[in-house]
Amino acid sequence: MAKRKKKGVQTLIGFERFTRYGVKTDKAEIVIFAVEPTNISVLSAANIETKIRSLMLVLSVIPELEIITTDSAERFDDNKSYIKKRLLTEQNEAVRKLLNADYDFLDEIQLEMSSARLFMFAVRFRREKPEQVFNILNRVDKTLVEHGFSARRMSKEETKRMLALYFGNSIAGDEITDIEGENEFDLEARDDI
Repeated sequence: MAKRKKKGVQTLIGFERFTRYGVKTDKAEIVIFAVEPTNISVLSAANIETKIRSLMLVLSVIPELEIITTDSAERFDDNKSYIKKRLLTEQNEAVRKLLNADYDFLDEIQLEMSSARLFMFAVRFRREKPEQVFNILNRVDKTLVEHGFSARRMSKEETKRMLALYFGNSIAGDEITDIEGENEFDLEARDDI
């Protein structure tokens, strides 16, 4: 009987390794730019229109640019749901008080973090040579700056944190290891990419 190879999470989602510029998946290399958000609640209507127009221009110059928005902190829905279930069955009044205090605390933290978002631009490279990737990334950098966006390429650590938040692993992305279980992945940048 043939021994079946175990598949790890990284294999299932198509993640192969970190590259010099971003993340390599089984379908493409993805380079992610972190964008410093603008608080539009303090901008005039004219300034908001200018920001929208700038974004439209960037997308017309670089149509392959993708926009990503995600929470920049863990969500607490599962924990709050668990506490609600415990409250329905808990008989001890002291424990019920503690559970209510925990629920209120999670509610408060979630409210404080509700506006905490990460905004990113992503570019996918499927068959481009390294020098083409380099040139395209320089063009993206230049275009973003010219249109008033404060953006920079995300580091490996920032990308790991973003992935940890996205997949609900942890609030500290540096807890994601470069080795998953028994499967070791070549996650470091290679010179040929």
